Amino acid sequence: MYIIKYVNSLQVIDSRGDPTVEVVIETVGGGIGRAIAPAGASRGRYEAVELRDGDISRYKGRGVEKAVSNVINFIAPAIQGLDARRQREIDRIMIQIDGTQNKERLGANAVIASSLAVAKAAADTSKIPLFQYIGGIRAKVLPIPMLNIINGGAHAGNELAVQEFMIVPIEFDSFSEALRASIEVYKELKNILKGKYG
Repeated sequence: MYIIKYVNSLQVIDSRGDPTVEVVIETVGGGIGRAIAPAGASRGRYEAVELRDGDISRYKGRGVEKAVSNVINFIAPAIQGLDARRQREIDRIMIQIDGTQNKERLGANAVIASSLAVAKAAADTSKIPLFQYIGGIRAKVLPIPMLNIINGGAHAGNELAVQEFMIVPIEFDSFSEALRASIEVYKELKNILKGKYG
């Protein structure tokens, strides 16, 4: 049931209007996992490499057809026929195929989209939400939002050494309460900074 029978990849557009990698995985049991690779506005020198095409005539060099091709030609043949529940093994296989410290051969965007699609396909095959698949059937804690409240560096065009200052609301009874509290903190911080700096 959990055997991966189908893997495909394509270039899609993310929320910033940039191309990114999408991977679709289907198991023998009919579970489907679909995931895209997130991309930041900037990249630190120690981050894994997001593989971009570099062809200025297409998306100003930000296309991801090479990464898509790597999913189709290298990752798919290596993971088809494997049990989607064996996440560690599948991730290890992709890391071995890449063979670099920073994922520059396959592209971190190809690897992360594939890894997440595998987890989602296994969860869908199990007919349970991803958070319960990962956290166990009795998992009651939903994901906790992490919110960016101040931007720095390349994200904001300033000299701050830190790119993002984030808050993580914990110990709330629901996701919506955690989100509400975070928004209130964000708005209060805005008022404080506006009062202090204009």
